[in-house]
Amino acid sequence: MIFLTIAPASAQDVFISPDLPYVEFDTGREFIVIERDQDPEARIPDFFTMTSRQCPPFCIQPMSGGEGVTTVGELEVLEFMQEQVTNGTGVIIDARLSEWYQRGTIPGAINLSFTMFENPEENPFLVPVLQALGGLQSDVGVWDLSNARELVIFCNGQWCGQSHRAIENLMSIGYPGDKIRYYRGGMQGWLTVGLTVEIPSQ
Repeated sequence: MIFLTIAPASAQDVFISPDLPYVEFDTGREFIVIERDQDPEARIPDFFTMTSRQCPPFCIQPMSGGEGVTTVGELEVLEFMQEQVTNGTGVIIDARLSEWYQRGTIPGAINLSFTMFENPEENPFLVPVLQALGGLQSDVGVWDLSNARELVIFCNGQWCGQSHRAIENLMSIGYPGDKIRYYRGGMQGWLTVGLTVEIPSQ
């Protein structure tokens, strides 16, 4: 892995990894710094401490996101930000419904709900979204996604099926599995290790 290594601030005691105090990257829309919470008393929000949500719908998800899809953790997401998002070849997708996204998301993520990729024949939003991701549509409506952007897709965590639905829907349209990374830990994993959260502007 390649990370931008920066001399730590004198008050920074909680690093991301031994030689990595924080990570910086540019999304093309904004410059972002991600670090871990420095407050030793910090706790995750109460909602994410719940362990016994009713299943369905809150069922434990498989480790695999699908054929060809790579499952990743926090360090791999940070590496993706620096290498893929910075150069414009990658996008981080928050696949949750907008009300979840508005509560807080991974910095730099774009909210494309899993519902965005459903019913491709009837969905008026799908064409501009797939074009923005680098897809090309033929005159007869067939998508060429061979040069589409690399994706990291996440939702609330291992008990949330919204990422899986987004991945399944994308792959059913023809999005290559090897261009998708599934961050299974999602917001619960991100919050558990105290990484920076962005509250989206309205």
